[in-house]
Order: sequence, then structure tokens, then C-alpha cells
Amino acid sequence: MGRSQSLPRGGDPRFGPDADDSGSPVLHVDMDAFYASVEVRRRPELRGRAVVVGGIGPRGVVSSASYEARRYGVRSAMPTARARALCPHAVFLPTDPAEYSAASRAVMQIFRDVTPLVEPLSLDEAFLDVSGARRLFGPPVEIARRIRARVAREQGLTCSVGVAPSKFVAKLGSTRAKPDGLLVVPADRVLDFLHPLPVAALWGVGERSAETLRRLGLATVGDVAEAPFGMLRKALGEAAATHLHELARGRDPRRVTPEHVEKSIGAEVTFDVDVADPLEIRRALLALAEKVGARLRRAGQVGRTVSIKVRTADFRTVNRSRTLGVPTDTAREMFDTAWALYTVLDPGERIRLVGVRMEGLAPAGETPRQLTLDAPERGWREAEAAVDAAAARFGRSVIGPASLLGRRDRRQNENPPRP
Repeated sequence: MGRSQSLPRGGDPRFGPDADDSGSPVLHVDMDAFYASVEVRRRPELRGRAVVVGGIGPRGVVSSASYEARRYGVRSAMPTARARALCPHAVFLPTDPAEYSAASRAVMQIFRDVTPLVEPLSLDEAFLDVSGARRLFGPPVEIARRIRARVAREQGLTCSVGVAPSKFVAKLGSTRAKPDGLLVVPADRVLDFLHPLPVAALWGVGERSAETLRRLGLATVGDVAEAPFGMLRKALGEAAATHLHELARGRDPRRVTPEHVEKSIGAEVTFDVDVADPLEIRRALLALAEKVGARLRRAGQVGRTVSIKVRTADFRTVNRSRTLGVPTDTAREMFDTAWALYTVLDPGERIRLVGVRMEGLAPAGETPRQLTLDAPERGWREAEAAVDAAAARFGRSVIGPASLLGRRDRRQNENPPRP
């Protein structure tokens, strides 16, 4: 488990594993370099090497980097070209969303075996409220140890855990425990933990607002807590000032909420080279619609509004949407609508990025399907479900997006109308 007992902040015993956790029922569990760690797990020969996962083309972006790569300054969201310059000896790998989703499901199940109050934030992190799990599993810090040990034993992955009275402080704790660490913030030590931190540690403080606070002479969280509220309100506005003032004083009343309903599902692609060929753009929209449709069906959701995103070579971004008469989860309907939106848009320029998104989601089982008089008894949804089943068995890469098109559509795809 590596650093299971070691702590940041010089090993301050106030925040060590033996600190009082009786008033700290919230855990934030954050997987360490998740995508990179999953890749190393299935390629043991990469252990100890710099590994970078993300887009590997000239316009790719880093999604995850091992800690060996981070020592060279590689970070997520960094252009891959920059990462190659910083760490040319690293192993660069494309993302494998299916593999990461499977690992995430396994990890989240470990969390839910401890408590039903699990609030995932993303594939690799979640909040847990373990108030009701004490009788079975012991105090929060012991539960954190159990989770870390089980994730390591069953999944071959490491995670860092913050144990605190609130979500905000627990997330800060896991960040400062990384990698492969555990940090406890007792209820009566929250301000001791928070106030020495830089203002950027506060949720909602980005580069611009951090600079604004620093110009006011507010460099730490403690400075914000002690600042006159009127000064904060004048600099940041009422809502932001209230939010930061409360957080700086350790106040975060939000509960761990296990139900997370996605408001939209989408996918986009950045071309390696700007494109103007309608055929290539049409194929990209088709592949994106297929990806979104598969995600909708896995989530048991249907959507009513199809939107597209188009970014031109000069970085101008345009969004267009259309609301359907009947909710759907089929790629065929999404693609038809997305292509119609694109042709009406007529950007007339080379394209850098396109995206497809389905909005207005609702549970598929609670949404009646409207049949038309000429609809076949078994239609596109059944065909795409068969594609899903084949992809689950053989891999989606062997089931191309053209499988969603009929013969007439394939001819049109080969000779699409000029936008």
C-alpha cells in the first residue's frame, strides 16, 4: 500500500490516522492517476515508467499521467505535444473508455458494499457518508483503511482518502494525501487545516479570482475568512463572496447525495488536421452519434434534444440544437438530426472539432414510445441493441459506425450533399 500511514504537511499528527475522527463521517476517495494506473495494471511491464494517457495525435490532450511522468511537469489537460516535449521517454497510450468504466464500476461497488450513501463525482472519485456504517465496520478512519486495502487487493489500484466533517474538507484532504495516502481532519481542527492553505484551494476560485483576492492582500484561506465581507462582495459579487466566506470558515452543509442524474450525454472529436470534406465530417458525426446512443442505452436513458457543436479552424465555436417530437436513444435518429443541423449551419470553413450531445434526458422505462403507421415491427433500436451486444462480445472497434446505415444511406454517405 506504499504510503498508507504517511501524511502530507510534515506528518502533522493532528491530521494523522490516530486523530479523532468521531465528528468526521464524510470520506472523499480519489483514485491515483486512474487511467494511467489502469493501463499499468494490464501492462505490468510499464510499472515504474512514465506513462501518459490521452489523445496521441498532434492535437491530443493528456487525460492522465503516472506520477513518474508528473515529475517532469506532465499534467492532465495539457496538450500532448507539450507532454512529449517535457517527457519524451514516456509511454504514450490512447484512452480506453470501456476499460476505465469497468474498473470504475468495480471500485464503486466496493464503496457501496460499505455504505449506500455514495456520490460519484466522476469515474475515479466519490464522496461517502459512513455515519451508518460504524456499527459494522468501525470508525471512519478504519473504514477508509479497509476501502484502500480492498481496492489494492481486488483491483490492483491505489487510492487516496480524505476523512472530514464535510465534503469540501474531505476533498481537500484526499488531495493532500496523494498519492496513496490517508488524511483525517478532526471536526475541531478544520480551521487549523484550512487556514494555512492558498486561496486557490477554495472551490470556485480559479486563476482570475485568485489574482483578484491576492490583489486585495488575501493569499490564504485564513485571510479570506478574516476579510470584511463588504470587501469580498465588492470584489467578487454577493453570491461568490458568500460562498467563499462560508467555505473559508469551514462551513459546507451539503449532504452526500447518492443519486446523480446526468442532464446530458455527449461526445466530441478534435481532428488531427482541420477538415472541410463533408464526407469526413459526416462520418465523424455518425461515429459520435453511435457513441452517444450506446452510452444512453447503457444508462437506461432517452433524450429529447439533439445538439451539435462545431469549432472552426479559427477557434470560433457554434452550437445548434433541435428538439425531437419523441425522446430517443437511437444513433440513427441522432445522426439524422445532427447532420441536418450541420447542413443548415453551413459553416463554409475548415472544421477543427465537432460534437454531438443529447439533452433533456429521462429514464427509458418511464417514457412511452410513439409508433408511426409505417414503422417496422422491429426497427433501429433493436438493430442498435444487437450492435451493442456484438460490441460487448467482440469489441466496438470491430463494429463500425457504418453498421447503423442502410444501403441507401451508405450510398449517400459515399456521396453526401455538399453543405
